Amino acid sequence: MPELPHDRLPDSTLAFLREGYAFIANRSRRYRSDVFETRLLLQPVTCVRGADAARVFYSDRFQRDGASPAVARRTLFGEGGVQGLDDAPHHHRKQMFMSLMTPAAIDDLADRFATGWRDATTRWSQHEEVVLYDEVARLLCEAVCAWAGVPLPEEEVAQRTDDLVALFHPAGFPHVPYLSARRARRRTDAWIGDLVEQTRGGALQPPAGSALQVVATHRDPAARLLPTEVAAVEVINVLRPTVAITNYIVFAALALHEHPGWRDRLAGGPEEEVEWFVQEVRRTAPFFPAAVARVRHDFDWDGARFPAGRRVLLDLYGTNRHPGLWDDPDRFDPERFATWDGNPFTLIPQGGGDHHTGHRCAGEWVTIRLMQTAVRLLTREMAYTVPHQDLQVSLSRMPARPRSGVVIRDVRPVEARG
Repeated sequence: MPELPHDRLPDSTLAFLREGYAFIANRSRRYRSDVFETRLLLQPVTCVRGADAARVFYSDRFQRDGASPAVARRTLFGEGGVQGLDDAPHHHRKQMFMSLMTPAAIDDLADRFATGWRDATTRWSQHEEVVLYDEVARLLCEAVCAWAGVPLPEEEVAQRTDDLVALFHPAGFPHVPYLSARRARRRTDAWIGDLVEQTRGGALQPPAGSALQVVATHRDPAARLLPTEVAAVEVINVLRPTVAITNYIVFAALALHEHPGWRDRLAGGPEEEVEWFVQEVRRTAPFFPAAVARVRHDFDWDGARFPAGRRVLLDLYGTNRHPGLWDDPDRFDPERFATWDGNPFTLIPQGGGDHHTGHRCAGEWVTIRLMQTAVRLLTREMAYTVPHQDLQVSLSRMPARPRSGVVIRDVRPVEARG
């Protein structure tokens, strides 16, 4: 078997932090291979990208138990959540989440978000300018908490929003903001854990079918209630990813600014074009850089040996921009989705494969729907200007976002179009 390309540095952690989303793709081009080895945090890691790699990565050759770095479990994912489960326990827990993703439930969440946005538009019109990132994060926090049956007093909205944002900013390797994220995690775990206990004790009665009610009463395959701390993690696994959609919505606003022809087109165009636009934002925007798993048993693939226990990184960002999968991949072109075949391994910003049985994000449909809602609101129900500002996006920041957060001014509601 030919020798697999290996990163030249003895440890590439600092290079990963410096290059961020581009780390794997840079080396894939350098080594002319979509599979190579490196070391991160002093541990050997195999990096892969592309549709074929995604198909293998989301197979039973890999496990998630123990795959994520401890720093991610302590902030982003929490301990004991669905992301770290495999096989029957994962399938059982995943069905709990999928039960929340009915068309009616997604409609309800989108309606709550749209109502909050319309109310906010009037408020924004009374200010010289607003930072869209901050405003959208608050709107999503309020909407998802109400939808999930999580009480959120007005005086707590700012703190809870900030804490949920802190769980995914930063999301990865330890540096100074990590300590703030740990404190936010502890506060959020305690907040939701208390609500789980109140629900189980009858002091709180969230609506039937809401996330808090479903998770608090969920039983594992042995008919046991989840430990309170694990139930809290899973409720947060509904709240946090929804608030994280802020990043996508702000990138959608940035794309509307950078491609004004599409803004005009979407203001009165067919609904399918809104979906094309949203999918192209998801394909091109830096959201989550890579997914991680561990090899279950030794196997060979694509000329590479994957030893048992090896940590493997699948390049999500790089696969979405892979020149072998997408024509002119760095060009923003929503029309490419008019003929996309729906391959679940070529567009993988939130994972690949099957939603019900695999590790593809259960909230992907929610993401798409809320982004569509925001794009319609931005193009059809409000007018605004975008002043000069720093809209640069650093790929070393994970997750990335425009540096200014996208400032808008002269906001005014307009009569809905389309």
